[in-house]
Amino acid sequence: MGLDFTAIDFETANGFRGSPCSVGLTKVRGGRIVAEASWLMRPPRNHDHFDYHNVRIHGITAADVAGRPRFGELFAEIGAFIGDDVLAAHNAAFDLGVIRSALEVSGLPGPAYDYVCTVMLSRRCYSLVSNSLPFAAEEAGVPLDKHHDAAADARACAGILIDIARRNNANSLAELYLSLGLVLPRQQAFDPALDGLSKPSQAAVATGSTIGALSIGAALGRPFQPGWPEEGINPEPNPDAGPGHPLYGQTVVFTGQLSIGRPEAKVRSAGVGARTESRVTGRTTVLVVGDGFMASDLRSGRLTGKARRVLELHERGQVIEVLSEGEFLQMVGGFAEPATA
Repeated sequence: MGLDFTAIDFETANGFRGSPCSVGLTKVRGGRIVAEASWLMRPPRNHDHFDYHNVRIHGITAADVAGRPRFGELFAEIGAFIGDDVLAAHNAAFDLGVIRSALEVSGLPGPAYDYVCTVMLSRRCYSLVSNSLPFAAEEAGVPLDKHHDAAADARACAGILIDIARRNNANSLAELYLSLGLVLPRQQAFDPALDGLSKPSQAAVATGSTIGALSIGAALGRPFQPGWPEEGINPEPNPDAGPGHPLYGQTVVFTGQLSIGRPEAKVRSAGVGARTESRVTGRTTVLVVGDGFMASDLRSGRLTGKARRVLELHERGQVIEVLSEGEFLQMVGGFAEPATA
């Protein structure tokens, strides 16, 4: 078997991960791209509100998908393109979660998928201050001209995985994971008649279509709150967390104004197996930056004191990754609640 897989990327209409409005797919056979597909779609009913922040990122509006099939109507075609392939995604916890949550709120069953997360592989095989898609694609020598276009992002993800396999002299995903001492993770099949809703879907359904649709961006748009952010306690990592999660085993520190508050961010981190601390030290492996930070700010210099400290430590050889709050919230599978007065 050669290096065969399908890379996938979703864009969502709002902060609920089960609100896909676009998907891009790139099929790879023998380490070469052989086919691509992409669709615009309406998100599942009652979860199809388009939030300003999401639109600002990917440029897709409600008008762009008006009259398009909903996710549930397209999933058979999407699934047929994927077939029995392993799925690859950059931050696979998010993209696989999109499939699961969108199926759940659509009342549809879905198959199991083995998958690869190129964020986790990037951490293993590159030494980058940010493993966001533009940085990893640049390291892999893959063009990424239109970040947040689902087709372009899926193509870049495929190129990153091909490059990582090449650097590890692996001719298949099985060889790659064996060489890295990893086990290929798997998302289980879903049957709405037998399986309950995942936590993100429960939250979206419980809060209703209006509040549940408010996204990360809506919360980030709240007025700035002056003062020193409350750190809260550093809870112990969840011993039952899955080791396949991109934050599992990481030591996470938060800086800047977060939309969800640092105590809640720490609880979410611990829930997926991360250890949290209140300052950057030699143990730090991940820094999450609020205040609307994006990976490009690492080059522009719009950084907090903790972020500057991370850059200094990275230059000295300490492996620390910088994440935006949006990337962090995608990883922990939640969305920010709307701010209250």
